[in-house]
Amino acid sequence: MPELRLNFVTREWVIVTASKRPDDFIGVKKKKKPGFLKTCPFCPGNESKTPDEIYTVRDEKGWRIRVVPNKFAVISEEGERTRTHSGLKKCVSGVGVHEVIIETPIHNLTTATLPVEPLKEVIQTYRYRFLEIYKDPRIEHVIIFKNNGPASGTSIEHSHSQIVGLSIIPLQIRNRFEEYMRFFDDTGDCLMCKTISEELNEGARILFNTDHFVSFVPFAALSPFHIWILPKRHSGSFADITSEEVWDLAKNLKSTMARLYYGLGHPDFNYVIRSGKIGDADSEFIHWYLSIVPRVAMVSGFELGSGVYINPLIPEIGAEFLRRVKIPEYYI
Repeated sequence: MPELRLNFVTREWVIVTASKRPDDFIGVKKKKKPGFLKTCPFCPGNESKTPDEIYTVRDEKGWRIRVVPNKFAVISEEGERTRTHSGLKKCVSGVGVHEVIIETPIHNLTTATLPVEPLKEVIQTYRYRFLEIYKDPRIEHVIIFKNNGPASGTSIEHSHSQIVGLSIIPLQIRNRFEEYMRFFDDTGDCLMCKTISEELNEGARILFNTDHFVSFVPFAALSPFHIWILPKRHSGSFADITSEEVWDLAKNLKSTMARLYYGLGHPDFNYVIRSGKIGDADSEFIHWYLSIVPRVAMVSGFELGSGVYINPLIPEIGAEFLRRVKIPEYYI
């Protein structure tokens, strides 16, 4: 029988069914990509195809990470933040920051196959740009995310992430923070800290448990193989991550993504770092985390019309499947 589960973070209901098995989501094996592609704007030698770099990590061989303005930015870096309000028409000027983080010079690497040391440098770059963008007085909220594969919304296959600084705080962010606050007011506990405790105690949905982070399929996962990676230390802002935690997150993220990569045939995916502002680090109720959504299922009209998600894979079964995935030792 289907079961309705409540996602406490979003307050959305999820219909969990057993209509599909994990094997149903294994994709067709993708063609092997070359390590260099002449036409790729993110490959070495093609730097002129992107705007001038803002930040770079280099060694004696050349660049390892490049950060550039997004050539097709959704917002403008030029201009002042202004607000207008007339009747039911309310506007804010579309100013802010939109950057691309080119994670590696090697065209065919992805999060699952990138060595831990370079992945650590990617996370360090995330933090550095996160801090820098918040110095802009126009910025109200910064989001770090990665689109990988056509189903995720990107047309460039070379591994890259994006970071956007917005001049407003999106409603989704406000709503989630309000839910965190409501839970704290009702219980005196951080919702995410409580979630970590219960998930570790139960163990059925845990994927990877390291010194500072734990990855798992949430009890009310909105879609198949939806994964959260949570820091065990309570903190409201990604800016607060320590050097030791950066290394640990790199190991956890790589291992988690490798389970998707080898278990499901390298599915398209999105991930996002959900975080409060720099000043939210000491918040008692906000707890930052990383959310991974493999693009293995489509949203239906019922979901769009009702706001109730349908997950055709029981989260506990999905987690068990991923735990059993064989990962080549040289990739970890």
